[in-house]
Amino acid sequence: MEQSIRTQPPGPRRRPPAGAAEAAVPGPAMPPDTRLRTLSGSSAVPRLRLKLPLQFGPPGRERPRGGRPARLTAVGTGLLAVVGTLAVAAVDRVLFDGLGTLFGLGYLVICFQLAVRVRLADLPAAPISGPIAFAAALLLLGPVSSPGVTGQVLALATGLALRAGWLFSGTGLAVVIVAARFLAQRHIRRGRTGT
Repeated sequence: MEQSIRTQPPGPRRRPPAGAAEAAVPGPAMPPDTRLRTLSGSSAVPRLRLKLPLQFGPPGRERPRGGRPARLTAVGTGLLAVVGTLAVAAVDRVLFDGLGTLFGLGYLVICFQLAVRVRLADLPAAPISGPIAFAAALLLLGPVSSPGVTGQVLALATGLALRAGWLFSGTGLAVVIVAARFLAQRHIRRGRTGT
C-alpha cells in the first residue's frame, strides 16, 4: 500500500506574481515563518497582526465608544470628595496662607462632579460625602488657635461658621443635581413601563 506524503498544507496553492521568482515549498517540519522562501534566499515573512480585546467588563458586552463617563460608587464618591477637597485646601493654604475663596470654589466644583458622576443606586452619597470632606479639610488644614482637643473643636466650629456660605452652596448644588437625576430616571422608568 502506498501512502502519499503531503508537503504543502491543504487548500489552494498560492501562485507567485508574474515576473517574480518561484517560491519553493518547504516540508512540514519547517516553522510557519519560513514557509515562503525565494530562490535568492531572502524570506518573505508576513506581518503579524494581533487583535487585542479592549473591553474590561464581562464578555459579550461591548463598551460604548465616547459614551457616558464612568460612574462612581458610594465609596468612590467619598474617596474623591475627601481627596479632592484636601488637595484644594492644601493648594489654597500654600498659595494664600489660609482657606479662602479658592477653597470654596474648589469645593463647589467637587460637589458638582460628585453629583454628576455618582451611580443612580448611590445618589445619596454625593450630598453626604461633600460636607464630610469639607469638615475634614477644615479639621486637618484649618487654623488652630489653641492646642488640644478643645482647640480643634473650636477651630472646626469657627471654620464651619465662617465658611457656611460655601458649605451650603456646594451641598445645595449637589442636592439639586441628585434630585434632578433621580426624578429624570423615575420619569424614564415610568415611560418604559407605560404607567
